Amino acid sequence: MKRKPSSRAEWATQIAALEQQDEPPARKEPITVGRIVTTALRLVETEGFDALTMRRVAAALETGPASLYAHVRNKAELDDLLIGTLSRNVSLPAPDPARWRAQMIGVCGQLCDEFLRYPGIARAALSAPPANLDTLRITEGMLAILLAGGVPPRSAAWAIDAALLYVSAYTYEAALRGHPEPAADRAEMLTRLRMLPVSRFPHTVAHVDELNSGVGHERFEFALGLLLDGLSA
Repeated sequence: MKRKPSSRAEWATQIAALEQQDEPPARKEPITVGRIVTTALRLVETEGFDALTMRRVAAALETGPASLYAHVRNKAELDDLLIGTLSRNVSLPAPDPARWRAQMIGVCGQLCDEFLRYPGIARAALSAPPANLDTLRITEGMLAILLAGGVPPRSAAWAIDAALLYVSAYTYEAALRGHPEPAADRAEMLTRLRMLPVSRFPHTVAHVDELNSGVGHERFEFALGLLLDGLSA
């Protein structure tokens, strides 16, 4: 039986199918340091720092680990690149002698927010001295702020080390406990403390609310303020 000629629409569909067959396959996007860092940060944001390995990043990029090592030497270098990338997001103010204390707290607060976004990434900052220029830029900016405020160079250098250590410790603890802390966990802790025998823990029971007070960065800024007040003295 003779086949009925195709309609114009059917004919156009057949032609389009043939043209698609002739198209070359889509080229794979090349592996770059930028893609590696972006993929690694996405993994940390969704799965936590413990899940970050070179093999895991390679799998997410649909390639093998060897392809990564052509751009990033090892996991330590990747960690340094991650902290540098986050440090690049921190805005450094022009040093103001009248506002040096507030400026220091502001810079530390920005870095804190960056670390909190990526659970556990503070471990990368704690593992080795920074070698990335973007990370060293933070130290340079803090040093300029403190020197403008009249802080002696050695005191300024040691204070920067203490401040950055506190940022890392604070955000790492937050990652371990969950940030923000679940309301149920907080309520459970308050209940347990109130159940303590008053004869042995009179001050704890009397000041349960104070021991567990503070929202947002209140405790964070309080501790940094104590450090900076010592420099003022």
